[in-house]
Amino acid sequence: MSQAINFSDNLPDQVNSAKIGVISDTHILDKGGHIPGVVLDAFKHVDLIIHAGDIVSLGVIEELKSVCAKVVAVAGNMDQEAVRKKYPVKQVLEILGVRVGLMHGAGPALNLPELLKDAFREDNCDLIIFGHSHKPMNERIGGVLFFNPGSATDFSAAYNSYGIIKLKKRLTPPGQESDSQSEIEAKIIKI
Repeated sequence: MSQAINFSDNLPDQVNSAKIGVISDTHILDKGGHIPGVVLDAFKHVDLIIHAGDIVSLGVIEELKSVCAKVVAVAGNMDQEAVRKKYPVKQVLEILGVRVGLMHGAGPALNLPELLKDAFREDNCDLIIFGHSHKPMNERIGGVLFFNPGSATDFSAAYNSYGIIKLKKRLTPPGQESDSQSEIEAKIIKI
């Protein structure tokens, strides 16, 4: 089992919910591109931003931090060396008692859920956030919510998108039976 990073400590006491902005597959180089303004405006109202890889340039993280100080990311298969040195390939977070797996993904898009199930098999995740396919996914499989925000910047995609996830404080310990559907509200937002 992976050691979970606890983000509840970064939230004020008495907080029973958290709002997370989710983005992936930005593929932005230092020169030229930016995260769309509509995404940055939405992320001004979140407690945490998660980038699910293929950041490409660390400038993307700085742009995200300009609207929310708390940014968590993983490296993807297209990331520059500086990004791969700074961010791991896989992370497990615990936010208000909800275990969140974070990994970019690899290989064919159809195999992503299986790859992710295997990668987080021992981690008791309630939610797995990933990218790689540039295709949004918001689907519960075997009691775990698999969430891919799509890409906010890929102009060859059917549409651009990002995600907003709201978590409610989990009242049962991870690994014990609970109604995680009431603890996780996830939305794909089309741009």
